[in-house]
Amino acid sequence: MTTPQQHLADIFVELAGGNSDVLLDPPALLTALAAHSREIVGARACGVLLAAGTGSGEVYASQDEARELVLDAHHRDQGPGPHCWATGAPVPRTDLRGSVVRHRWPHYVPRALALGYTEVAARPLRGRDQVIGALVLFGSEDAPLTDEALMLGQSLADIVAIVLLRDLELSRSRTLAGQLEHALTSRLIIEQAKGVLAAQRSLTMDEAFGILRGHARGRQRKLAAVAREVVEGRLVL
Repeated sequence: MTTPQQHLADIFVELAGGNSDVLLDPPALLTALAAHSREIVGARACGVLLAAGTGSGEVYASQDEARELVLDAHHRDQGPGPHCWATGAPVPRTDLRGSVVRHRWPHYVPRALALGYTEVAARPLRGRDQVIGALVLFGSEDAPLTDEALMLGQSLADIVAIVLLRDLELSRSRTLAGQLEHALTSRLIIEQAKGVLAAQRSLTMDEAFGILRGHARGRQRKLAAVAREVVEGRLVL
C-alpha cells in the first residue's frame, strides 16, 4: 500500500524527469505538473503557461476549460499567467469577485467566474534567474487556495523549470558538439584534398587551396564537398 508520503515522493521524482535513461517529454511533464498541482495543492484547477518563442506560448492544464481560459488570457495579455511570466514575480491569491480586479481584467474575470473559479494565483516557472512560464492556480468556494498550497505550488513549478532548462542546455550542448565535429571533419577533408592536389600538380598547399576554393565558388558548391570528391578521386582539378 502506497502511503501519502510515498505518493508525494513519487510525484516529485516524476516531475524531476523520472528515469534518466528515457528522453525527456516536455509536454507530458507539463501536463503532469498541471494535474499533480491540482491534486497536491487542492486547487479547483491548474494551468501551465510555457514560453515557446518570442511572443508565443504553450498551455497545459488539468482541465480543458482551464486550458482554454489560460490560453485566451495569454492572447489577450490578461490574468495572472501573462503577468507572472513577464515579471517573474508571483501573483498573490486574488479574489475575482471584486470590482477592482474586474476592471483590471475585463475579459478574463467574467469567463473565470462562469467556470466556477472565484480566486486565482500564479507562480513563476523559474530556474537560474530565468523565467520560462507560469503555473496558474484556480480556487473556488469549495476548493480555496491557501498560503501553504501556494508555497508547495512554487516548489513544483521550480522543479519542472529546472528540469526543462537543464534539458535545453543539454540539447544546445549536443547541437554545438555536432557543429564542432562537422567543422573538424570538413577541415580535415579540405587539408587532405590540398595535399592530394599539391602532389598531383606540384603546387604549394596555398596554391592548392586557391584552386579548390575557386572551383567551389565558381560552381556555388561547398568547399568540403569539392574536397571530398578530390580525395576520393571523383574529381580531378
